[in-house]
Amino acid sequence: MEYKVAGTTMQTVSIDLNPGEVLYSQTNTMAWMSDNVRMDTNTGGGFFAGIKRSMSGGSLFVTDFTAEGPARIAFAPRFPGSILPFTLEPGQSLICRKETFLCAQKSVTLEIAMQQRMGAGFFGGEGFILQRVTGPGTVFLDLSGEVVVEDLNPGQRLLVHAGHVGIQTPGIDFNIQMVKGFRNVIFGGEGLFLAHLTGPGRVWLQSMPILNLAEEIGRYLPNRESSSAGAGGVIGSVVGGILDSR
Repeated sequence: MEYKVAGTTMQTVSIDLNPGEVLYSQTNTMAWMSDNVRMDTNTGGGFFAGIKRSMSGGSLFVTDFTAEGPARIAFAPRFPGSILPFTLEPGQSLICRKETFLCAQKSVTLEIAMQQRMGAGFFGGEGFILQRVTGPGTVFLDLSGEVVVEDLNPGQRLLVHAGHVGIQTPGIDFNIQMVKGFRNVIFGGEGLFLAHLTGPGRVWLQSMPILNLAEEIGRYLPNRESSSAGAGGVIGSVVGGILDSR
């Protein structure tokens, strides 16, 4: 298998497969492929495997793509950002947000990752369950916006707005810390909590969380109860409907 990541803010990954090689993805990420790739949509290990994956924010079904000869297939994320390829050794894992998984070799497992602390799950902005990808094999993850990598030494701490945490190694301790200072809480606009990351390990941070983008777009949409006229009102209603359907 060979691959090439192309583009800047709207990247794609094009993957050349040898006969018999298999990739899988969650639904709605394949962009184009040669006509000798066979698709097979399934629950990815049985009904309960699909249920557990959906609990972590993924899709109930996955799609296998099998090359029936030398083939090419391309995948694209749904939001502007960066595609990151990782080649994992047997048993090597990464913890990632629910929307970061793009595609992987069939040998890579995708499963739920329980938060170590209940408070981190409830107040971290991503729910109680994240996703874990485990090798061997190559997996492609995508983060929104630009990517910054931070390596934390043992005991070194980093406070991050939770939405900016994209991927982390399992050694990172993820907790939630309330913002200090009454005026910071009331007027700071950063919310009540920050993610508290403690090393050792590596964390990949994203510059544009999808939720932040959606909230910013929402500020410019007309009130759906109002009878806005003109092209602006029509476009706003369409965009609003798209956001509501996600």
